[in-house]
Amino acid sequence: MEFTTLRNGVTIPMVGYGVFQIPEDETARCVREAIEAGYRHIDTAQSYFNERQVGEGIRESSIDRKDLFVTTKVWISHYGDGKTRESVEDSLRKLGTDYLDLVLLHQPFNDRYGAWRDLERLYDEGKIRAIGVSNFGLDQLNDLGAFNDVAPMVNQVETNPLNQQIETHDWMAAHNVAQEAWAPFGEGRNNLFHNELLAQIGEAHGKSVAQVILRWLTQRGIVALAKSTHKDRMEQNLDIFDFTLTDDEMADIATLDTKTSLFFDHRDPETVEMFVRMVKAREGRA
Repeated sequence: MEFTTLRNGVTIPMVGYGVFQIPEDETARCVREAIEAGYRHIDTAQSYFNERQVGEGIRESSIDRKDLFVTTKVWISHYGDGKTRESVEDSLRKLGTDYLDLVLLHQPFNDRYGAWRDLERLYDEGKIRAIGVSNFGLDQLNDLGAFNDVAPMVNQVETNPLNQQIETHDWMAAHNVAQEAWAPFGEGRNNLFHNELLAQIGEAHGKSVAQVILRWLTQRGIVALAKSTHKDRMEQNLDIFDFTLTDDEMADIATLDTKTSLFFDHRDPETVEMFVRMVKAREGRA
């Protein structure tokens, strides 16, 4: 496993196991099997509604808590002074741990400033080892850091060969903000797993398209969050540190960039309305 070091000295594994859209009744098994496969970085969120099951999987693995890097994200309906603290403490109870390695604000909407102040307090108290954001534009990221005591250490954004976030990555690297990639495989959209160029590169190294994508990300210094419910694929997704993509191969992959999200644009006003509807649909769900 390779690691990167955050601004405050905390180290984070370059490949993590994401649990988005894993059914609640499968999550504990998947987390346990991921840890058995070698994952030491687990990424969940309040809005995935499986934090409790993630905690069960961690306990079933019998691994020492200090050997894991555990992330969760605060859902936007929990933003605000006091509300965010309360939600993080609830996440701690569900996960069965007395600290979190990383907590992110999940979306750049609602009272993100009040939420950030709560994260700063929890960070100062040692209940969170590092704090950051997810899906923030560079202006929002810079604003949050400029007018608070602690600047975000991480920004988790959609990053895959079809949406490479090159300008975003360059700015964050220059400002010492670690980039994490959600949807590194684009959920298979646009036939990504069968992309001819990626398949050719994989064949040259004896690797799958998924392994090429994960190696491409880590070589760019981006933390990759991969998901699978199958243990053999979990193992394959970790088996990416025994080869290196050439400069020509990295340049070829750069030609795939469309600079467009495969999902939705966070700067589109309709996206805000979509999240408003999502919050209302989830009211009352624990």
